[in-house]
Amino acid sequence: MRNVSNGRIARLSRPLVMHSRILVIVAALILPFTFLTPLWHMQFVAQQYPEGLDLYIYSHALIGGDEGNDLTEINILNHYIGMRELLQENFNEMKWIPLIVGVITILTLRAGIIGTLGSVLDVVMFSVYFGIFSLWSFWRKLYLYGHELDPTAAVKVDPFTPPVFGHKMVGQFQVWSYPAIGTWLFFIFGLMLIAGMYFTWKKKPASG
Repeated sequence: MRNVSNGRIARLSRPLVMHSRILVIVAALILPFTFLTPLWHMQFVAQQYPEGLDLYIYSHALIGGDEGNDLTEINILNHYIGMRELLQENFNEMKWIPLIVGVITILTLRAGIIGTLGSVLDVVMFSVYFGIFSLWSFWRKLYLYGHELDPTAAVKVDPFTPPVFGHKMVGQFQVWSYPAIGTWLFFIFGLMLIAGMYFTWKKKPASG
Protein backbone atom coordinates (compact mmCIF):
# COMPACT_ATOMS: atom_id res chain seq x y z
CA MET A 1 0.00 0.00 0.00
CA ARG A 2 2.84 2.38 0.88
CA ASN A 3 4.55 1.64 -2.43
CA VAL A 4 1.34 2.46 -4.31
CA SER A 5 0.98 5.73 -2.40
CA ASN A 6 4.61 6.67 -3.01
CA GLY A 7 4.19 5.85 -6.68
CA ARG A 8 1.22 8.19 -7.00
CA ILE A 9 3.06 10.98 -5.22
CA ALA A 10 6.01 10.49 -7.57
CA ARG A 11 3.70 10.76 -10.57
CA LEU A 12 2.30 14.04 -9.30
CA SER A 13 5.83 15.47 -9.25
CA ARG A 14 6.40 14.65 -12.92
CA PRO A 15 6.96 17.55 -15.33
CA LEU A 16 4.21 17.81 -17.92
CA VAL A 17 4.76 16.19 -21.30
CA MET A 18 4.50 18.42 -24.36
CA HIS A 19 0.93 17.46 -25.22
CA SER A 20 -0.10 18.32 -21.68
CA ARG A 21 1.69 21.67 -21.70
CA ILE A 22 -0.04 22.70 -24.92
CA LEU A 23 -3.47 21.76 -23.58
CA VAL A 24 -2.91 23.55 -20.27
CA ILE A 25 -1.60 26.72 -21.90
CA VAL A 26 -4.49 26.82 -24.40
CA ALA A 27 -6.90 26.27 -21.50
CA ALA A 28 -5.43 29.28 -19.74
CA LEU A 29 -5.85 31.39 -22.88
CA ILE A 30 -9.57 30.51 -22.95
CA LEU A 31 -10.31 32.05 -19.56
CA PRO A 32 -9.98 35.74 -20.57
CA PHE A 33 -12.87 35.21 -23.01
CA THR A 34 -15.15 34.56 -20.02
CA PHE A 35 -14.96 38.31 -19.33
CA LEU A 36 -16.42 39.02 -22.77
CA THR A 37 -19.30 36.53 -22.64
CA PRO A 38 -22.20 36.10 -20.20
CA LEU A 39 -21.92 33.38 -17.58
CA TRP A 40 -25.65 32.97 -17.07
CA HIS A 41 -28.86 33.86 -18.90
CA MET A 42 -32.25 34.43 -17.27
CA GLN A 43 -35.38 34.97 -19.32
CA PHE A 44 -38.78 36.17 -18.05
CA VAL A 45 -41.80 35.32 -20.21
CA ALA A 46 -45.43 36.37 -19.62
CA GLN A 47 -48.51 37.09 -21.70
CA GLN A 48 -47.63 40.78 -21.90
CA TYR A 49 -44.01 39.89 -22.76
CA PRO A 50 -44.33 37.02 -25.24
CA GLU A 51 -40.79 37.51 -26.56
CA GLY A 52 -39.41 37.54 -23.03
CA LEU A 53 -37.21 39.86 -21.03
CA ASP A 54 -33.57 38.82 -21.01
CA LEU A 55 -31.00 39.25 -18.26
CA TYR A 56 -27.37 38.36 -18.97
CA ILE A 57 -25.08 37.87 -15.99
CA TYR A 58 -21.41 38.51 -16.71
CA SER A 59 -18.54 38.01 -14.30
CA HIS A 60 -18.42 41.79 -13.85
CA ALA A 61 -21.81 43.15 -14.95
CA LEU A 62 -25.57 42.72 -15.22
CA ILE A 63 -26.79 43.49 -18.73
CA GLY A 64 -30.37 43.42 -19.96
CA GLY A 65 -31.45 42.44 -23.42
CA ASP A 66 -32.74 44.96 -25.96
CA GLU A 67 -29.68 47.18 -25.40
CA GLY A 68 -30.18 47.19 -21.64
CA ASN A 69 -33.86 48.11 -21.70
CA ASP A 70 -34.96 44.69 -20.46
CA LEU A 71 -33.14 45.19 -17.14
CA THR A 72 -34.99 48.47 -16.61
CA GLU A 73 -38.28 46.73 -17.33
CA ILE A 74 -37.42 43.84 -14.99
CA ASN A 75 -36.66 46.30 -12.18
CA ILE A 76 -39.99 48.05 -12.72
CA LEU A 77 -41.81 44.73 -12.44
CA ASN A 78 -39.75 43.78 -9.37
CA HIS A 79 -40.78 47.05 -7.72
CA TYR A 80 -44.45 46.10 -7.95
CA ILE A 81 -43.88 42.88 -6.01
CA GLY A 82 -41.54 44.52 -3.48
CA MET A 83 -38.29 43.07 -4.73
CA ARG A 84 -35.15 45.15 -4.48
CA GLU A 85 -33.79 46.69 -7.66
CA LEU A 86 -31.18 44.64 -9.48
CA LEU A 87 -28.12 46.87 -9.28
CA GLN A 88 -24.62 45.86 -10.22
CA GLU A 89 -23.13 47.49 -7.12
CA ASN A 90 -25.23 45.16 -4.94
CA PHE A 91 -23.44 42.12 -6.31
CA ASN A 92 -20.13 41.84 -4.47
CA GLU A 93 -19.47 38.70 -6.51
CA MET A 94 -18.75 40.93 -9.49
CA LYS A 95 -15.84 42.44 -7.60
CA TRP A 96 -14.06 39.21 -6.66
CA ILE A 97 -14.99 36.83 -9.50
CA PRO A 98 -12.83 38.67 -12.11
CA LEU A 99 -9.95 38.72 -9.62
CA ILE A 100 -10.19 34.99 -8.95
CA VAL A 101 -10.44 34.21 -12.67
CA GLY A 102 -7.30 36.27 -13.22
CA VAL A 103 -5.47 34.34 -10.49
CA ILE A 104 -6.58 31.00 -11.98
CA THR A 105 -5.37 32.14 -15.42
CA ILE A 106 -1.92 33.02 -14.06
CA LEU A 107 -1.65 29.76 -12.09
CA THR A 108 -2.70 27.78 -15.14
CA LEU A 109 -0.15 29.49 -17.39
CA ARG A 110 2.54 28.86 -14.79
CA ALA A 111 1.56 25.19 -14.57
CA GLY A 112 1.61 24.88 -18.35
CA ILE A 113 5.03 26.49 -18.76
CA ILE A 114 7.04 25.25 -15.78
CA GLY A 115 4.63 23.15 -13.76
CA THR A 116 4.14 19.51 -12.86
CA LEU A 117 1.19 17.16 -12.87
CA GLY A 118 0.57 18.12 -9.25
CA SER A 119 0.44 21.83 -10.03
CA VAL A 120 -2.26 21.23 -12.65
CA LEU A 121 -4.22 19.15 -10.13
CA ASP A 122 -3.99 22.08 -7.70
CA VAL A 123 -5.50 24.39 -10.36
CA VAL A 124 -8.29 21.88 -11.05
CA MET A 125 -9.18 21.56 -7.36
CA PHE A 126 -9.05 25.33 -6.80
CA SER A 127 -11.27 25.86 -9.86
CA VAL A 128 -13.79 23.28 -8.62
CA TYR A 129 -14.00 24.97 -5.20
CA PHE A 130 -14.38 28.34 -6.92
CA GLY A 131 -17.17 27.03 -9.15
CA ILE A 132 -19.08 25.45 -6.28
CA PHE A 133 -18.79 28.56 -4.12
CA SER A 134 -19.85 30.81 -7.01
CA LEU A 135 -22.98 28.73 -7.64
CA TRP A 136 -23.81 28.76 -3.94
CA SER A 137 -23.32 32.53 -3.82
CA PHE A 138 -25.56 32.95 -6.89
CA TRP A 139 -28.29 30.81 -5.30
CA ARG A 140 -28.04 32.71 -2.01
CA LYS A 141 -28.35 36.05 -3.80
CA LEU A 142 -31.46 34.86 -5.64
CA TYR A 143 -32.90 33.52 -2.39
CA LEU A 144 -32.42 36.85 -0.60
CA TYR A 145 -33.92 38.82 -3.48
CA GLY A 146 -36.99 36.59 -3.53
CA HIS A 147 -37.50 36.46 0.23
CA GLU A 148 -36.70 40.00 1.37
CA LEU A 149 -39.84 41.48 -0.17
CA ASP A 150 -41.31 44.83 0.80
CA PRO A 151 -44.54 44.11 2.75
CA THR A 152 -46.02 47.38 1.48
CA ALA A 153 -45.64 46.42 -2.19
CA ALA A 154 -48.59 46.97 -4.51
CA VAL A 155 -48.72 43.30 -5.56
CA LYS A 156 -48.50 40.62 -2.89
CA VAL A 157 -46.64 37.41 -3.72
CA ASP A 158 -45.38 34.62 -1.53
CA PRO A 159 -41.61 34.59 -0.92
CA PHE A 160 -39.84 32.61 -3.62
CA THR A 161 -36.43 31.69 -4.96
CA PRO A 162 -35.86 32.33 -8.68
CA PRO A 163 -34.36 29.26 -10.37
CA VAL A 164 -30.61 28.93 -10.63
CA PHE A 165 -31.09 26.32 -13.33
CA GLY A 166 -34.23 25.35 -15.20
CA HIS A 167 -37.77 26.70 -15.15
CA LYS A 168 -40.07 28.10 -12.48
CA MET A 169 -43.35 29.99 -12.40
CA VAL A 170 -43.10 33.26 -10.45
CA GLY A 171 -46.49 34.94 -10.37
CA GLN A 172 -47.58 35.30 -13.99
CA PHE A 173 -44.04 34.92 -15.27
CA GLN A 174 -42.25 31.85 -16.52
CA VAL A 175 -38.64 32.23 -15.48
CA TRP A 176 -35.92 30.32 -17.30
CA SER A 177 -32.35 30.21 -16.03
CA TYR A 178 -29.43 28.38 -17.59
CA PRO A 179 -25.66 28.61 -18.22
CA ALA A 180 -24.46 30.90 -20.99
CA ILE A 181 -21.33 30.83 -23.15
CA GLY A 182 -18.96 31.96 -20.41
CA THR A 183 -19.85 29.03 -18.16
CA TRP A 184 -19.41 26.56 -21.02
CA LEU A 185 -15.96 28.04 -21.58
CA PHE A 186 -15.17 27.19 -17.96
CA PHE A 187 -16.28 23.61 -18.62
CA ILE A 188 -14.03 23.42 -21.68
CA PHE A 189 -11.20 24.86 -19.57
CA GLY A 190 -11.68 22.11 -16.99
CA LEU A 191 -11.88 19.33 -19.58
CA MET A 192 -8.65 20.52 -21.21
CA LEU A 193 -6.85 20.49 -17.86
CA ILE A 194 -8.08 16.97 -17.15
CA ALA A 195 -6.99 15.83 -20.60
CA GLY A 196 -3.60 17.44 -20.04
CA MET A 197 -3.24 15.60 -16.74
CA TYR A 198 -4.19 12.32 -18.42
CA PHE A 199 -1.44 12.51 -21.05
CA THR A 200 1.23 13.03 -18.41
CA TRP A 201 -0.25 10.52 -15.96
CA LYS A 202 -0.39 7.67 -18.51
CA LYS A 203 3.16 8.23 -19.78
CA LYS A 204 5.48 5.57 -18.41
CA PRO A 205 8.51 6.92 -16.56
CA ALA A 206 11.78 6.70 -18.41
CA SER A 207 13.84 3.69 -17.31
CA GLY A 208 17.06 4.59 -15.62
